[in-house]
Formats: sequence, C-alpha cells, structure tokens
Amino acid sequence: MTLLTSPETQPETDALEIAVSTVAAAMADPSRVRMLCALMDGRAWTATELSVVADIAPSTASAHLAKLMNGRLILCLSQGRHRYYRLTGSEVAGLIENMMGVSWQRFQMPETRTPSRLRQARTCYDHLAGEAAVAIYRYMEQEAWIDAQGSALTEEGKRQFQRLGVMLDPQTRRKPCAACLDWSERRFHLGGDAGAALLLMLEQKGWITRTQGYREVTITREGASALRRLFRVELCGD
Repeated sequence: MTLLTSPETQPETDALEIAVSTVAAAMADPSRVRMLCALMDGRAWTATELSVVADIAPSTASAHLAKLMNGRLILCLSQGRHRYYRLTGSEVAGLIENMMGVSWQRFQMPETRTPSRLRQARTCYDHLAGEAAVAIYRYMEQEAWIDAQGSALTEEGKRQFQRLGVMLDPQTRRKPCAACLDWSERRFHLGGDAGAALLLMLEQKGWITRTQGYREVTITREGASALRRLFRVELCGD
C-alpha cells in the first residue's frame, strides 16, 4: 500500500520522517542506550560518569553525547566549570521505558522475569514504577482519585493528595497526571506531575530510598507499612 500525499503536505511529511529517523539513529548504539538508561534515574550526570557506565573512553563518550543531543534526547546543563547531562523530559523517559518493554519481551523467553528488585520498585525518570506503583495506581482507580483515562486527578484525588502532603504544582506545563504503561507489569502506574510529586513525598518521608545512578528503589520498613495502610499495597516478602 502506498501512502499518497499532496504536494502541499510533502515537505511536512519529509520533515517528520527525518525527525523520526534522527531520534532512532541516536538510540541505535549499545553505548548510547546504556547512557540513556543511566539517565532514567532522573538526575544529571557528567560526561565522565556516563563514560564509566557505558564502559567507553571519555573521548568516545563525547561523540555519543553529541549524537544524543542532536536527537534532542538529552540536554546539557552548565554549572560553573562543570557540565551535566540529563534527559530532555518525561516524554523521552516514556519512550525509553516503552522501548525497554518491547525489547525485553522480544529478547527474553516468556518464563524469564524482570530482576525482582527492579520489578518491585524503581524510578521511571521522576516517578515511581514497578509492582508497588502499579498497586498504588490500581487503588487510586478503585477509590476514584483519578479519572477513567488517568489524565487528571478528581476532586477527591486532590483532597487525598493534600491530606497526604503531596505537593502538586498548579503552574506545571507538563501533564498534571498521566497513565504510564509499566514495562515489567504491562499495567499502568502514575506519571505526570502527580506521579513526580508522589515520588518526592515518599522519599521525603523516608518511605523509600534511592541510590545515585540506579533506578532501583528500596522501600523501607516504615514505607511498606505506610503503603499497606494508605494504598493496600502488599509487597512480596513483606
């Protein structure tokens, strides 16, 4: 089947195809994928740190970082003499998360499971993912904290977030709330500004701990108790 386009729309179509190809090419290297996966912890990394995680020379890392910037997957932040790199935004994180899911499903045999520590809880850029996050989202659906599409908190959801001390940003330019497909669970967890605010609250209360450079999240004993009490989350081995 041939896709027909008018002469007027052809330039726009060509530009879109080039843009998609640029993004795909930027991701088409194992070293660059390692860098992107490292940046999925939501924090800024130096070029040296990224060269270590990708197991390549610093000079080689610079070339890879330039390609990722050209594809608008990452941006560079300067602070004094130092330069830091981070993902462009949550949309890029969502793209990487979805590609991980597709790749894992294709590469692994059906009986092979995601590493248990990552499966239970991890970061998806700036919000919580994994079994715990999926269970929280399911509870919010059942209690009508979010709308049917997961695109907004209901008035009840806003009241409950305020009660929990989850600070939402009324001026946010991103989606206030989003249903983000969890690549290990194949179900939704909470993304958008609401998801980021929830993760921040969990961390500030000491209910979860994070390690620099890793997506794995550790749920503390107090956190497990709080998640059970607030969201009816039952963790394996809890």
